[in-house]
Amino acid sequence: MENTIKKNKYTGAFILMTSLFFIWGIIVSLNDILIPHFKGLFEMNYTETMLIQFCFFGAYFLMAIPSSMLVEKIGYKKGISTGLITIGVGALIFLPASWLISYPLFLFGLFTMATGSVILQVVANPFILVLGSSETASSRLNLAQGVNSLATTIAPLAGGLIILGQYSSAQESAKAVEGPYIGLAIFTFTIAIIFTFLKLPKIVESGVEKIKGNVLKFRRLRLGVIALTLYVGAEVAIGSFIINFLGEPYITGFDEKTAATYIPFYWGGLMIGRFLGSVILQKISAQKVLLFSALASIVLLTITILTNGFVSMWAMLAVGLFNSIMWSNIFALSIDGLGKYTNKASGILVMAPVGGAIFPMLQGMLADMPSVGLHMSYVLPLLCYAFIIYYAINGYKPIQGELELVENE
Repeated sequence: MENTIKKNKYTGAFILMTSLFFIWGIIVSLNDILIPHFKGLFEMNYTETMLIQFCFFGAYFLMAIPSSMLVEKIGYKKGISTGLITIGVGALIFLPASWLISYPLFLFGLFTMATGSVILQVVANPFILVLGSSETASSRLNLAQGVNSLATTIAPLAGGLIILGQYSSAQESAKAVEGPYIGLAIFTFTIAIIFTFLKLPKIVESGVEKIKGNVLKFRRLRLGVIALTLYVGAEVAIGSFIINFLGEPYITGFDEKTAATYIPFYWGGLMIGRFLGSVILQKISAQKVLLFSALASIVLLTITILTNGFVSMWAMLAVGLFNSIMWSNIFALSIDGLGKYTNKASGILVMAPVGGAIFPMLQGMLADMPSVGLHMSYVLPLLCYAFIIYYAINGYKPIQGELELVENE
């Protein structure tokens, strides 16, 4: 009986902790709805519209180190509340932004929400690992990531129904975003209050010694950072253009609200792939699964580029299924065998979401070029997967003497 109580001691805390992963999923996937909505509202080109992803994912690069320092100063539990409140404040900025119909103010709101998300990312993964036995830690983390994928699957559907549509004025169009983001603010503030009174285990750092040495001397890590950045960039870029791509007359000609109902097929593929991947990876190495997934993604994007209609549409949406395991596999290969340098290497890898700021913008620039256009712009994520293939074949392999290079730095 005592063991059962001990096992269930933090069940409530774990459920609330998974809500953080759910919030991340909502915020990230709603960006895919804002992109076509703001493109029409502010009459922008693709490059200007992709400032949405640039501001959001740019925060992961700019705020990763400050967020870590903040959590180190105020503690993990206060870090959760601070991150949630920051997200809520960012969501509320959408109110004056909609009243003023100000694109820069909307972008500031997104950057603020992303900053809150970065703070939560610093806190959540370690907490998930300690909310139960060490034997089931991996299972809890996979479940939490599955909840994140569930949010990215259903949020675009709900957001598309509420936000997208035909409006008689710019004021009416801008006002459409208020409801979802007010709801998000209320939700995050409520969870923040609950966490304030919730009893959580203390997280004790595994070591106080600072590890010296330039870990980027490790080839697998150096190239892994590039591969992970390219993966995030490709994943976010593909998701960002779904509605606009499906709206092209030679693809499906769907209106925005109809096209939004297909976004869950892309993000839902990630959810299914993560659950399948957890089974497959028990029998097949991460390197082989990564290679197969990258090859499949290139084949599907080649079909997307060379065909039209529903064939092109479904090929593009199917890439989501093979994206699902790339983050975890590249991450694992990048830190494999680094020993005492693992934590330092992990700190560098968590900045890889900056790819989500850079590559959607680059694809937007290509899409705006008359000689390229939106359809052919998918060659950019295709090239990202080409590098990941190289990494899966050769890039992850260590070189002789690199450990000595790091230790003598």
